[in-house]
Order: sequence, then C-alpha cells, then structure tokens
Amino acid sequence: MTDEQERVQPSGVWATAVGVARVRALETERENALFHDPLAQALATAGGLWPSSPPLPDDEAARRRRLAVSFSIVIRTKFLDDLLQQASASGVRQVVLLGAGMDSRAFRMDWPEGTRLFEVDTAAPLDFKASVLRQERAVARCERITVAVDLREDWPGALAAAGHDPALPTVWIAEGLLIYLPEDAVELLLARISAQSAAGSRMGLTLGSRGVIERFGADAVPGSAASMWVSEMPDDPVGWLAGHGWEASCHTLRERAAAYGRPISTPPQREERPGGLISAVRR
Repeated sequence: MTDEQERVQPSGVWATAVGVARVRALETERENALFHDPLAQALATAGGLWPSSPPLPDDEAARRRRLAVSFSIVIRTKFLDDLLQQASASGVRQVVLLGAGMDSRAFRMDWPEGTRLFEVDTAAPLDFKASVLRQERAVARCERITVAVDLREDWPGALAAAGHDPALPTVWIAEGLLIYLPEDAVELLLARISAQSAAGSRMGLTLGSRGVIERFGADAVPGSAASMWVSEMPDDPVGWLAGHGWEASCHTLRERAAAYGRPISTPPQREERPGGLISAVRR
C-alpha cells in the first residue's frame, strides 16, 4: 500500500489542524508573507482542503467570523515563530510542541546545532503527518522526536521516556490547543508544564479571548473548530501564570497585527481586554 492508501483521514479536534495548514499554505503564497511553510500545502491537500475548501457561508456574519479565525492563525503563527527564535538565541535547545498537529516548524525554521524538538500529539495526527512527510521527502532541520500520547494521559512520562530533560531549559508551545480543553484540564496541563520546566524555560500560549465562544461558537456549524471550543482565558492571565511561577507578557491580536504590518482596519467592537497571545519565562 502507498502512504496515500494507508492514510487515515482527519476527524474530530485534530482535523482542525489540517484547516490550520491550509491557512498557512495560503499565507505562504502571499507576496508579503509573514512566514513560509513549504509543507503546508501538501498537508492541506492530504486532508482534502487543497486546492478547494468548504465554501464561505452565505451569512455575512459567519463569513466574517471564518475570515477572522484565519487571520488570527496567521498572526499567532508569526508571534510564536518569533518567540521560538528568541528562545533559541537565548540558548534554549529543547522545544516541546504540545498538540503539535500539522506543525512543520522542525522542517521550515533554522535551528541552532543541538536543538531537540519534541512533537507531542495522539498517534492519528502524527501518523497522518508522517505519511505526508515521507511523500514530500521532508528533512528536519533539528533532531525531531515524535511522542504519541494523549494529553489527558501521562504525557510528561512519555516525554521523559523520549529523552526530554527537565533539568535543562525548554521552550513550550501550546498553539490553538487550550481553547479545546475544559478549565480543569488547562490547569493540569500548566501544572505539568511547570513541573518539567527549569529556570530559563520559555512558553508560548494562545488563549481564547473573553467572549470568543459567545461570538464564534454560539451558532457554529457542528464539527467546525468553533463548535468544539470550551474555554477562554482568565480575566488576569499574567496573574494566573505568575501563580504557576511564570513571568508573562500579554499581547492582543490587534497589537501584534499592527506590529507585523497587517493592521486591523475596523475599530474594536468592544473594550479590548488582555490579549490571547502569551509569552512567558520561568524564573
């Protein structure tokens, strides 16, 4: 059998990762792209989202919401790329991508010698991605280690067994993940990350802004990403992370978009609270 014949098609939460790959492929085609992801198109194609995708809804409000989600994916990708580059420049050589999905940073970013990058996710998305990587003959630019485990299980044990050293600084990325977890699971995940983080570790999180579920999820199509969102960020994310031993900075999508030369032209419809793009350092 070929990889294409064996490939299990995306379903459930991890299917949304293929949608993220499609957004990244579209951004890569832009003349003024904020990043380049050469594998994104192949990943989206394998998942049935390239070159076409589900048509935009007829409802104008729903259409705007979908475009807003795509825009947020582009900005958060750039934000976390920058965070990873800064962590590498500071000497961090361990990277952990939690809920890695179709992330291809191991292949598309320049990594210092000695970098070990762990991709943690369930077996289905990792196997799906592996088949595409073989098809594309992709070669990682660092030591890439996949860890097939459910984040509701003992993923720290599985990560340690794969070679992660908690005595060394780590940069952790949870991109587009926490919004799918109930609040108690988010707390447990953060506690586990903190327990495995030496001083000097870094962390990049994306959190659902307050009210996002009401605005996007209330009339979401069943099976869509927004229909599976269950948690939003706390009122004081900086204080919340300080309670776990992290010194955090909060950024809004609007703020980062302007900094990247992609300003949001429409005025905010409501008072902007602390943003859902978080960078943090373990002291």
